[in-house]
Amino acid sequence: MTETLFLTSDDVAGLATPAEYVEAVREGYRQRGEGAPAEPRTKLLNDEPRGMLTTYAAILPETGAMGGYTYAAGFGAADAWFATPLFDAESGEPLALLDGASMNPFKTGAAGAVGVDALAREDAETVAVIGSGAQARGQLRATATVRDLDTAWVYSPTKEHRERFAGEMNERLDASVAAVASSAAAVEGADVVITATTASEPVFDGDLLDPGTHVTAMGQYHPDKRELDATTVERSTYVLDLRARATRDAGSLIAAIEEGAVGEDHVHAELGEVVAGKIEGRTDEEEITVFDSGGTGIETVAAAHLLYEKAREAGLGRTIDFAPASEALTGE
Repeated sequence: MTETLFLTSDDVAGLATPAEYVEAVREGYRQRGEGAPAEPRTKLLNDEPRGMLTTYAAILPETGAMGGYTYAAGFGAADAWFATPLFDAESGEPLALLDGASMNPFKTGAAGAVGVDALAREDAETVAVIGSGAQARGQLRATATVRDLDTAWVYSPTKEHRERFAGEMNERLDASVAAVASSAAAVEGADVVITATTASEPVFDGDLLDPGTHVTAMGQYHPDKRELDATTVERSTYVLDLRARATRDAGSLIAAIEEGAVGEDHVHAELGEVVAGKIEGRTDEEEITVFDSGGTGIETVAAAHLLYEKAREAGLGRTIDFAPASEALTGE
């Protein structure tokens, strides 16, 4: 038997800071840029009851961990559960099993922040956030660790939601955070634009982007999800978390290709290639850059291993037993 650490959502909530998530995820993407294996999500849809089962995985050899997410959403309970298995990258033994729900906005926000750090101008200080949910909160908090933010504007269709977001983030961040009445008001003049929505249509007009703007789009992990219009895609140096997503589930890019605005060769690089220094990201101050963050096992494994290490140091969680196949597969 192998003792494996089981960590509940309460165990890992608040265990790491946004900055710690960003550093762990940056290191994960560097390893990906050096050749670490990772695959895009696999999503299975069910009609009755309506639901989705999703998995994705990565191996981070230098971190010493591998694993990913398996999560179910919808179905009869109309809710979601996130299970995160973590394995030792050398022995293959299970290290931990985490309830991954509470880390989700932080690890996803960290991926967005790594994209901002790699692609946005060094002097970027104003941010537009389209969306006001947990993922938008995670994105803004993580971005504030990689740039000295002065102002953030937030827009979402429900006035109460965007105003609540602005109030909460004003208390957490040094930057001034204000709710605005339209996406156009948020985007105009912003150095960084973050989209964290479930939209199936573009959430702002790409003609509004000033030269030198960076865009992080994290809500387009389905062919029919589309936060960015063809203008934004065409104007940009386009960076994906994984190239294999380009014609698989990167909705904005797929739509731009179908409209004839760009070709399949429009993808400039994977984020890991930029972080590892294999491909140059931003080349001048006027360039518009996009990081298309659909979600991968890279940030999941990096974040889960960070939490595993911190939980061990703090004596959190409890152990459960896993039987190796050599013992369990007896054939009897």
